[in-house]
Amino acid sequence: MIPSELVNERSKSTRDRVMQTLLVRQRCTINELAEAVDINPISVRHHITRLQADGLVDSEEERHGVGRPRRLYFLTENGREKFPTRYLRLTIRLLQQLKDSMPEPMVNKLFAQMAQAMAAEYEHELEGLSIEERLNLVTHLLGSEGFSVEWEQEGDRILIKEINCPYYFIGQNHPEVCSVDQTIISTVLSVPAEKIHCILNGDAFCTYVVPHQQMGEKPA
Repeated sequence: MIPSELVNERSKSTRDRVMQTLLVRQRCTINELAEAVDINPISVRHHITRLQADGLVDSEEERHGVGRPRRLYFLTENGREKFPTRYLRLTIRLLQQLKDSMPEPMVNKLFAQMAQAMAAEYEHELEGLSIEERLNLVTHLLGSEGFSVEWEQEGDRILIKEINCPYYFIGQNHPEVCSVDQTIISTVLSVPAEKIHCILNGDAFCTYVVPHQQMGEKPA
């Protein structure tokens, strides 16, 4: 019997090759992937299903002449980010140039405006939402930015915990980026969020506190 560890490693290797093929070719059918990776289409479909469940691959139908449309698969943004890039280095350089060219208050204001614009995309969904629904929307919005978020009620306050930080490496040199998630939370919940723990300070996770009874009220 083949050890389960070896089976898992082989499966991971095949999925990596599927993703690598999509990175190079951009869009492929199941049969095209099967030919490129050299496994049967049924196995490819199995790996694609797992990758879609993980949010790394998506698909859409494309009409190709006469007959039934074909389904093409492609990497999502999260899928593309699995591959090494120079985006991080470029981002850090751009932020440093920004800070060298602008006064600190203007830089902080720019980050706040960016976060407010992100939250504003969901403004039409906030009307009539319960506290729990707003918290779930915060979880969804931050999740789309790469955060893993949990929240819990503790007495008369809500604790919002970010288990990871997608801005960690940038934040080490540019902690201003931390204002993005804090502003999103405050905007969606309509109450200032106070940070009491921060991964950049060596804490296990970032934690924000908001008063339960004030949530959903418009700041004065």
